Amino acid sequence: MLAGASARFYDAVQAFWDARDRQQQKQVTAAKIDAGTRGAVTGGTQMGALETLLTDMLVDAGLPRSDIRARTALELPGYYRPEKKWDLLVVADRQLLVAVEFKSQVGPSFGNNFNNRTEEAIGNAEDIWTAYREGRFGSHRAPFLGYFFLLEDCARVHAPVASSEPYFPVDPVFKGASYARRYEVLLQRLVLERKYTAACLTLATKDSPTRVSFPADTLNFHQFAAAVDAHARAFVNSRT
Repeated sequence: MLAGASARFYDAVQAFWDARDRQQQKQVTAAKIDAGTRGAVTGGTQMGALETLLTDMLVDAGLPRSDIRARTALELPGYYRPEKKWDLLVVADRQLLVAVEFKSQVGPSFGNNFNNRTEEAIGNAEDIWTAYREGRFGSHRAPFLGYFFLLEDCARVHAPVASSEPYFPVDPVFKGASYARRYEVLLQRLVLERKYTAACLTLATKDSPTRVSFPADTLNFHQFAAAVDAHARAFVNSRT
């Protein structure tokens, strides 16, 4: 399955853009146009094809499809809040095996949204790992926590961005860093600090067909898929 996943991945990214276009057109047809591009992000999941691809990979690794959730029953208990809804879960033998977030960022606004995504990603990871420490998911092996991010590839995300430093200098890695570079650093550090087991940063243009690239080899889809596949197979092998 891993060998053929790359081709399906490109199709799934194209499906993301197609879903956005359909949702926006639906809003126009119904004469209910949201402000800015919000019409493209209301009315259903856009990451459905990516969720389906990951689900099929997990099934190929030996997990029963009935153990995988991608549309309903996605809530997990937290430590700082009662529960949080994830995008894809695997719960097998009363164990939390996999939890994945699928996020995206499309222009024109990148600044405030970058900060919001950063706080959200760190907060969600801190919440679930603390809940795990407190035994909310039983006393078993640590789950696979995955973070997938799709960023629109356009001139705006590659342009240098100035930082405000009224009192103290920012980390040098962020000096003049573009939004694409900021997301790359964010995801690399989320994995480095073990907030997430693996992460994937995908840049994709709005063109049809879309053009897909990965800013860092450590954050490409193949390594992300291989990591979750290995985790699933280790669990399946432990059952036998």
